[in-house]
Amino acid sequence: MLDSLTFLLERLFLLAHIKLSSLLPPQLARSCDREDPLPQPPAAAASAAAAPHRFQRGDLLEVPRTLFTHFGIYLGDNRVAHLIPDILPVLSSDSRQIQQMVTNSRLLLGVLSKRASIRVDSVEDFAYGAGILLNAMDRAVPHSPLPGEEVARRAERLVGGVSYSLLWNNCEHFVTYCRYGAAQSLQTDQFCEWLKSLIRDQRSVVLTGLLGLLSMACLGVSAGTALPSALIPFTLWMAS
Repeated sequence: MLDSLTFLLERLFLLAHIKLSSLLPPQLARSCDREDPLPQPPAAAASAAAAPHRFQRGDLLEVPRTLFTHFGIYLGDNRVAHLIPDILPVLSSDSRQIQQMVTNSRLLLGVLSKRASIRVDSVEDFAYGAGILLNAMDRAVPHSPLPGEEVARRAERLVGGVSYSLLWNNCEHFVTYCRYGAAQSLQTDQFCEWLKSLIRDQRSVVLTGLLGLLSMACLGVSAGTALPSALIPFTLWMAS
């Protein structure tokens, strides 16, 4: 039963993500869901994961994938601290089982239950076969990076279970807090700007009004159709 449920959740999650990405502006769609890392099959080439010896303690590592980017803080000795949705710490106290690589099922149930863990994995397990960008966010964030040792110590202090939010507490918030002293998600900022532009566009008022009339024509006039048909366009009009 659990296997069937997680299979359906995976398909629904992927379908919803693809549809959302298709509606977003190209710049936002390319970076969509930096925070919901679905593991990809590991590549055979060792060069794809980048050599750990070139990383310094406190470096910010990014793993770009097809639909998202995952973030972590390098702790030295081939170890990376990163935040990832995970349901298992809520269900079990077996540390050996929890430390195993997070599966799709664990990840998706973690997203839905809004639970995550900040965990330490090897560079290879963190990258999962993808290439690694080094401190690329330094060029996009207005704050200067903190000293590497302080960055790493911040990450180490936060290791353990945490609450999760796709927009307000994801892996990007974790690494920006550790490296720059202030939690921030460029993904969330871009999404909010897109949402603001959508609300301010008065064509949204016309579109929601027409959809309301269409729903009343198809479903009949009732409180369940008339009230949203009037309230939603009015709210958008007042907010635009």
